[in-house]
Amino acid sequence: MDTKSNGVSRRERQILDVLFRRKEATAMEIQADIPDAPSYSAVRALLRILEEKGHVRHREEGPRYVYLPVVEAEAARRSALRHVLDTFFDGSAAGAMAALLGEDGGKLTKEELARMEALIAKARKGGK
Repeated sequence: MDTKSNGVSRRERQILDVLFRRKEATAMEIQADIPDAPSYSAVRALLRILEEKGHVRHREEGPRYVYLPVVEAEAARRSALRHVLDTFFDGSAAGAMAALLGEDGGKLTKEELARMEALIAKARKGGK
């Protein structure tokens, strides 16, 4: 998925978050799950936009449309992270990690730090 041409707005991201969590939902269910939700017609319009961008699809169940994410949550996370890396860190994972450790390094648990160390060690070995 090309995040530059298919980027999503904050509201679109909220809708996708609901769909990733629920696996599928109607517009009304999505609206009920969004904090400070927009109107029902706005949710429907955003779902239509997300369909045009290729992020969601729908199936008809009688008079209702049930929406489903097109990509798995993990693929969407990687795509969003790539977008953040490209936008704010010139594509540098090291730059992003430095920002995390500089700002929130004291908030990382020992387990999180150990996992990061293990991932770095794995990357040094060529991902094996």
